[in-house]
Amino acid sequence: MANSPIEPQFFDSFDGERLAWRETGEGRPLVLIHGYFSDAHTNWIRYGHAATIAAAGFRVIMPDLRAHGSSAKPHDPAAYPPDVLMRDGFALIEHLGLTEYDLGGYSLGARTTMRMLVNGAKPRRAILSGMGLTGLTHTEGRSDHFRNILTNLGTFKQGSPEWLAEAFLKTTKGDPVALLHILDTFVNTPEEKVRAVSMRVLVLQGADDHDNGSAHVLTEALPHATYREIPGTHMSAVLRPELGQEIADYLAA
Repeated sequence: MANSPIEPQFFDSFDGERLAWRETGEGRPLVLIHGYFSDAHTNWIRYGHAATIAAAGFRVIMPDLRAHGSSAKPHDPAAYPPDVLMRDGFALIEHLGLTEYDLGGYSLGARTTMRMLVNGAKPRRAILSGMGLTGLTHTEGRSDHFRNILTNLGTFKQGSPEWLAEAFLKTTKGDPVALLHILDTFVNTPEEKVRAVSMRVLVLQGADDHDNGSAHVLTEALPHATYREIPGTHMSAVLRPELGQEIADYLAA
């Protein structure tokens, strides 16, 4: 089954925190990073994306970010320095001994991917999904949105964006204290650094996803980017089989 659970494996990150990853398939490694409030299973495995990409001949490696999924969820603020998710990403690549690989993510995973790219990661290709330019250059807007949710749980009008996000948080059994600390780790990426990214990039966005700014503008800012659009909003595009298929097609081309 495409959405069968995959058991986690574990490693110790740069500061000793125990983090999880899952993987499936054989071939060229692809590191795929999930979004905020989510985890590897929900973002990549549950709806068949990992299976689709693996079937195209790839080893799909999917970490659970710090404070998410099967990874450590420390409550100590000292465990959340700036750019900690980027550093965890480098720690996983080092742990697995990856030299030739591709790298991508959805939403916060895309932002983490960009932080890695501008700090020395050298994948052959990158995938930025569920992300626009302002979501990279001005992280404060989304931080404020999620800070409001995490500090006012149970108060939102049914059907509102905040209520929907809280409902999603419940499905992934998120830890509000740890997730709140993650917001303090976000680092803006200056536009000139985005424009200096030299590798080929797939920018992949839901047609009605405006949560992190314009993916079209992000595509124009990147020197070697390809834009692809799938149906859906920021939340619903993850459910669409087109998400995994577009990634598989891009990497296999």
